[in-house]
Amino acid sequence: YHYVVSSANPRIVNGKPTRNPRYLQQRPDVANPQDTASALLASQLAHKMPTGQELRLPIDVVAAGRRNNPPEDGVPPLCAHNPLHYMELPELFMEFTSSMTGKSPSMTGAGSEGAMTKGPFNALPAIIDLNAALLSFVLTEYDGWMSAAGYVGPKVRVDHDISMLVPEVFARMTPEERDAKALVADGCLEPVPDMTVNGRKVLASRLGYRITERFARKYFGRVFMHPHVVFDKEMLRPELQDEAIFAESVDVIVETQRRVAQAYFDDGTIEMACPPLRALLEIMANGKTADGLTLDDPAVRKLFDREVVLASDWYHERLDAKQQADIKRAKDAVAAITDFVNKEANAEAVDRLDLRAELDATKALVETYSSAEYRQSLIGALGRQPGM
Repeated sequence: YHYVVSSANPRIVNGKPTRNPRYLQQRPDVANPQDTASALLASQLAHKMPTGQELRLPIDVVAAGRRNNPPEDGVPPLCAHNPLHYMELPELFMEFTSSMTGKSPSMTGAGSEGAMTKGPFNALPAIIDLNAALLSFVLTEYDGWMSAAGYVGPKVRVDHDISMLVPEVFARMTPEERDAKALVADGCLEPVPDMTVNGRKVLASRLGYRITERFARKYFGRVFMHPHVVFDKEMLRPELQDEAIFAESVDVIVETQRRVAQAYFDDGTIEMACPPLRALLEIMANGKTADGLTLDDPAVRKLFDREVVLASDWYHERLDAKQQADIKRAKDAVAAITDFVNKEANAEAVDRLDLRAELDATKALVETYSSAEYRQSLIGALGRQPGM
């Protein structure tokens, strides 16, 4: 038998072409080079930079996507989010740790994504990446945003419209306007409160903050003439569409967080978690920390403050580990180059590559990495997982 795999045709799933077309997307910079060049030129003009000068566009907004779905046969609801949420770091990393996703055309079902797709590409325990990811948010102080895809509530289908709209809105806001704390103070973001449904408590506060009518009017109004028509009360407060489905969606989130967190205890990698993340995993798995603290306790939330992290012993242990790893790498390089230089058969290559100068430079690196000044320069960096 002879087979040909063609990327120009969609996959066949259950005898029919897949409903997910994104695998056929052309690279826009190749398909439309003039549009790409025009966008670059416009950015240079906006920054008042000559075309020959390199334009650097740093990332200043991090907005994750949240796939939502209404209840289906065999698939629980996951549709409690409104179009855009802001989450403080504890709630954000509950979300990131569980890596939840709703059902989409490209997936077999809803649940915690990654087991069949991302795991095989990383042989390290997931807790190592989580430690680094948490530190990156703490140190950079990026706000944690979450935009909706698929559905908003069980009745409003949005596909990827919101995902593409949110960057357009953020691009029309100044950095000061995008500041989450300022948006909360201005009434543009409201905390999602816990609620009681059929006599039981629903932990809806795990959803963080969500945009309000004021946000829609003030900022989506820069895109739409009548934003209140697009973002009505049932979109901004999905529990108004169906309170029972909203409550079940939150229950699915809380249970998924519990199940995923428990896995870190079962495999023992909880011992590698940095203190803020360990406290969070304990709360996700058991509802409270080993010391009996809950998510609302100031002592827990303080663990995620930048200044507290910078002053902590565990963070400085990461910096010490980074410094020692750099010293070891430089010393290993000195030993390898020295061994090569000392072999008579390598004389021609040593002269041609000027390896004696390279050896001197590498020895100087050992001194640099061993200095107190280098150790001080690492403050604010991720450091290195101790023991790795």
